[in-house]
Amino acid sequence: MAVPKRKTSKAKRDSRRANWKLSVPGIVECPQCHEAKLAHRVCKKCGYYDGKQAIEVEKA
Repeated sequence: MAVPKRKTSKAKRDSRRANWKLSVPGIVECPQCHEAKLAHRVCKKCGYYDGKQAIEVEKA
C-alpha cells in the first residue's frame, strides 16, 4: 500500500484546495423585454428565445 513519506504541509494542502470556487451564472438582459435572464435559456418573463416565441407565458 502506498504511504506518503512526509506529512503534507498546510500550505500545500490549502493551495490545492484553493481552486474549488463557484462561478457566477451568466445573467444577461433579454432583448425582447429587457429583464434579467440566464444566458442561452428562454426568458421566464416574456417566453422568447433567439427572437422567437418559445413558450406561452400567462399574463397575470
